[in-house]
Amino acid sequence: MVETIGTSTMKWSTALSTRPSLEAAVNEVVETAQARLGAPADVGFIFISATFASEYPRLLPLLRERLTLPALIGCGGGGIIGNPVAAEAGADLPIHEIEDEPALCLCLGHLPGVTVKTFWLDEERLPDLDSPPQDWVDYIGVDPASQPDFVLIADPITSKIKDLLQGFDFAYPTAVKVGGLASGGSGQRSNGLFCDEQYYEEGSVGLALSGPVQIQSVVAQGCRPVGPIFRVVKGQRNVILDIELEEGKGIKRDTPLECLQSLLQELTDDERELAQHSLFVGVAHSAFRMELRQGDFLIRNLVGIDPRVGAVAIGDRVRNGQRIQFHLRDNNTSTADLTTLLKQHRQEHPEQASGALMFSCLGRGEDLYDAPHHDSSLFRQIMGKVPMSGFFCAGEIGPISGATYLHGYTAVFGIITPG
Repeated sequence: MVETIGTSTMKWSTALSTRPSLEAAVNEVVETAQARLGAPADVGFIFISATFASEYPRLLPLLRERLTLPALIGCGGGGIIGNPVAAEAGADLPIHEIEDEPALCLCLGHLPGVTVKTFWLDEERLPDLDSPPQDWVDYIGVDPASQPDFVLIADPITSKIKDLLQGFDFAYPTAVKVGGLASGGSGQRSNGLFCDEQYYEEGSVGLALSGPVQIQSVVAQGCRPVGPIFRVVKGQRNVILDIELEEGKGIKRDTPLECLQSLLQELTDDERELAQHSLFVGVAHSAFRMELRQGDFLIRNLVGIDPRVGAVAIGDRVRNGQRIQFHLRDNNTSTADLTTLLKQHRQEHPEQASGALMFSCLGRGEDLYDAPHHDSSLFRQIMGKVPMSGFFCAGEIGPISGATYLHGYTAVFGIITPG
């Protein structure tokens, strides 16, 4: 655990290199990030593209030769986000999203008075979900009384991420948790996690910030609802077998497939074409909210249809009584959703942020928008000149209505401010 003492201003800097040589990239990001910070670094984040996957074990030794950091976490990613080193010193730094090319981003933070705690969590040692909160606190090693916020990065294969998030919410119910699943490899033990001086191939790494600092979150799922809201009458695991729609005083009850077929008939030609590849199921995250609106649903993949019984399968467990609604995703909807959320956040938090972390789905970026740097540029346009780093994830971690979830096709921002 590291605690910094001082009265100077909180500062963040990022440096993104696209050099194809790992040694050259490390030299470039260390030199640039330190120069931009202009103060001792108390914490660091390191994100490295999947094109360097075979060299992941070399990264931390190379970094240690050039930089001493009290606390560091990071991972490999299918795309890397940050302020490029090529920008002139003191210039109005842009934010770039580098996809499917060599990239390395180093973020440094100077955090006066802030306590920083890093950790690696082995999935085999996680407490049982029936365990008391103190078991989770003892395992993670962070006192809830310190009012921490967390950044979590997990291996998508070995981390038991949903159990982990439930445990964190159980032990630290008021803490903000943001992060993502590493996406720097194509198989087990190939994604790469970094924590202080150690390289890991499984589990999860994380960082807790306590003291005069806050992590504020923006979670943009980028979908819009279509059709009515249904209630699950019968479901098994992740399969929805029967749903109902209340209409006036009566109840219309059909299979999910019949309801979907009726819905498709009501869509426009463009919407029907979009539904061929961008149709999702939203699951209401609250059982108590009477009136549901856009943003009140957790967006889940529609993973299969059984025409024999009219059932649909989604990428999450379902419970009888849950409310669902079909959703569509396109670049215009995603842009509008992110714009609305960022403007709302800026209005509610007018103070200038010190830094930001961005965890974006691999399904966003140029594949969605047909243009580079879309989400990060929109963030910068609305939130101002905030140093940013991050990566493209295999799943994004962020809160909705006070609970933390694993998302897909989402952009999660962790906005760091003095607190």
